Amino acid sequence: MSTKIIILGGGESGVGAALLAKQKGYDVFLSDGGKLKEIYRAELKQHAIDFEEGSHNAEKILSADEVIKSPGIPEKNEMVKAIRAKGIPIISEVEFAYRYKGNSKIVAITGSNGKSTTTALLYHICVTAGLDCALVGNIGYSFAKQVAEDPKEWYIAEISSFQLDDIKTFRADISILLNITEDHLDRYNYEFEKYIDAKFRVIENQTMNDYFIYCDDDEVITQRLTQLTLHTNPLPFSMKHEVKKGGYIKGDQMMIRIQEERVSMSIYDFALKGKHNHSNTMAAGIAACTIGIRKEKIREAVNNFHSLEHRMEFVAMVRGVEFINDSKATNVNSTWYALESMNKPTVLILGGTDKGNDYGLIAELVKEKVKTIICMGVDNSKIIAAFKDLVPVIIETDSAKKAVNTAFRSATKDDVVLLSPACASFDLFKNYEDRGTQFKEAVKEL
Repeated sequence: MSTKIIILGGGESGVGAALLAKQKGYDVFLSDGGKLKEIYRAELKQHAIDFEEGSHNAEKILSADEVIKSPGIPEKNEMVKAIRAKGIPIISEVEFAYRYKGNSKIVAITGSNGKSTTTALLYHICVTAGLDCALVGNIGYSFAKQVAEDPKEWYIAEISSFQLDDIKTFRADISILLNITEDHLDRYNYEFEKYIDAKFRVIENQTMNDYFIYCDDDEVITQRLTQLTLHTNPLPFSMKHEVKKGGYIKGDQMMIRIQEERVSMSIYDFALKGKHNHSNTMAAGIAACTIGIRKEKIREAVNNFHSLEHRMEFVAMVRGVEFINDSKATNVNSTWYALESMNKPTVLILGGTDKGNDYGLIAELVKEKVKTIICMGVDNSKIIAAFKDLVPVIIETDSAKKAVNTAFRSATKDDVVLLSPACASFDLFKNYEDRGTQFKEAVKEL
């Protein structure tokens, strides 16, 4: 009798896992408590995969030998509790994909902020160098689906803490930990230590044949490292001091040292601007050197990379006012990085679903750089309370179009209008992509 795999959640990762499980001869059933997107429903039908939507058939689910859980489903979900109570193993899609990756190698990139940009940049470097590689994980394309349909020699994977929560044997040849700040604490019982534990699982199964690239300026990371015995090769990077192996920035030069390999490059040649992006570029550069990519190719790729949609994305210049879409900034730290890189008077669009935000973290930058705050949310009271004494003008709106029009009226020539909400998007939008897209459409209408 074939092993019975139940997949909980029918999004990108769930459907990807279903396709791989079906291909490998498992008895597969997918269950989604909500409504499936038409594209995923069609894919499941095309591959004759049994599924349900709108509810969970508990009897069927609890007969599983193993459950693959989508990262968006929390532990407090009643179905998850029932599966745990019965002792059925739960794994993540990246763990399942790992079992079938063969001799391929993995770079796993995690962190609270900057992981999508770093992942996309490293993938761009690898493509520029002619590597047989794929961009997978949290950034859009299911790792399991890639393994099933078009296996590659290298997988450049963005991995979230939720995906790391349910790994068992998953091991990255190169892991990158960019930073750790308070985020998603609602999923970790509001205990920061548990979130740190989740992020550090990226090195849990690494060996002395592997590499661990991390930010040596991040106190949360360096503090945790004092409590650990590493079973991997550490490659720190720093914006503040020189390191013997890894990378650092001295003056306007980025220096990377891996064994005998040395790469130096002016930060003025980086396509990505802002200190946080210098840090991301360094992490990607160290990983590229570790893979064995020639320095000429690294320089070329770092120089001509285009930033990702919804991440500090230039939208348009309208009568001397610059519009930037940073809708991906769903936490206060992301907005801190965005404001830190602003060098013009800023009209800031904030708001959405609050995730327990501490706006005090951006108070100094807001005071220094922001002339007007436009609120874009259902409940803006916390934002108004936090900034009413720091910013002369705060205006409430309840749609992307109203926010853009109000921001444009509030701005003058040589100002920048920055959408960097510091909040989740679910009060007014489907997700951060929808929010960013509506913002861009409203800007184009100007």
